Amino acid sequence: MISPTVADPLLVMIATPLDAELVERIVAVDERVTLLYAPELLPPTRYPCDHRGVETFRRDAEGTVRWAELMARAEVMFGIPGDSAEGLATTVRGSPRLRWLQATAAGAGEQVRGADLTDAELARVAVTSASGVHTGPLAEFCILGLLAFSKNLPRLLADKQARHWDHYPVRELKGQTLLIIGLGKIGSEVARLAGALGMRVLAVNRTGTSECSAVDEVHTMNELGSLLPAVDAVVVALPLSDETRGIVDAQAIAAIRPGATFVNAGRGGVVDETALIEALQQGRLAGAALDVFAVEPLPEDSPLWELPNVLLSPHTTALSIHENERIVQLFVDNLRRYMNGDELRNRIATPRPR
Repeated sequence: MISPTVADPLLVMIATPLDAELVERIVAVDERVTLLYAPELLPPTRYPCDHRGVETFRRDAEGTVRWAELMARAEVMFGIPGDSAEGLATTVRGSPRLRWLQATAAGAGEQVRGADLTDAELARVAVTSASGVHTGPLAEFCILGLLAFSKNLPRLLADKQARHWDHYPVRELKGQTLLIIGLGKIGSEVARLAGALGMRVLAVNRTGTSECSAVDEVHTMNELGSLLPAVDAVVVALPLSDETRGIVDAQAIAAIRPGATFVNAGRGGVVDETALIEALQQGRLAGAALDVFAVEPLPEDSPLWELPNVLLSPHTTALSIHENERIVQLFVDNLRRYMNGDELRNRIATPRPR
């Protein structure tokens, strides 16, 4: 990767709303850093750490010209304007000097694939994801899902609504067997938390090996079908790729032990959603905690909205008030690496040739 010489200024553009304190952390990395930041040209945020902004936002003619001038000068960029594949494509093509872009999403690989960049564009601009930044919040959601259905949250809510008072036993997570599908950063953190609660943790990944000490057994993906009938809960923590799309198919869902809990904090396209809905409607599963879906936003006519044994999050579980702070911490480390000519963390691999 080409990095500036000691005497060269490095033009870094902030393309997403960011608190002034975090902007200062970027400036403080090195005296060569020259910031291109015009917050008045960025969309108002909908909530803290929002990277897309209000969708109706439009720059006026003068603002459009200023924005284009900033992009044309930038060598490094923090954030994808609009936080979308379309925004990435427009940015790369409107920024001829751009060499590296730090995305704010852990799943930025999907944005890269969706941008339909040419081989020359992919070779010119390195894109790094925010992988690892959202690990804690996502793992906590998975534990929430496991606890919710172990403690029969649907019945608690129904009894509260009906003002019904009754005593009954509930399950404990301690002693249950959990299967984690995908043992990356999120899956490994789920394993650590689940183990701390006394669960026996199994996992499957591509290699059948892992350095994660919190996992009791690691198997290859082709063993998935034989493991599903023997576990009390399943957590999906896989990214979406050609290899993972639909990997938790109808046959896999049918193989899950009756009464088990299902959690998906990976990507909706990994799971056969129709088969999952059928299993939930028939009561074959105790419940499902879902942060991701086959189509997002979830269509209004989806049965998932009405099912009492579904805990539904609108793909918001990864969001945290500390998100930007953690992304900037990653960016600052990568910025030093870039200036030293070192390998960047979380660089998204692109296939060659296409």
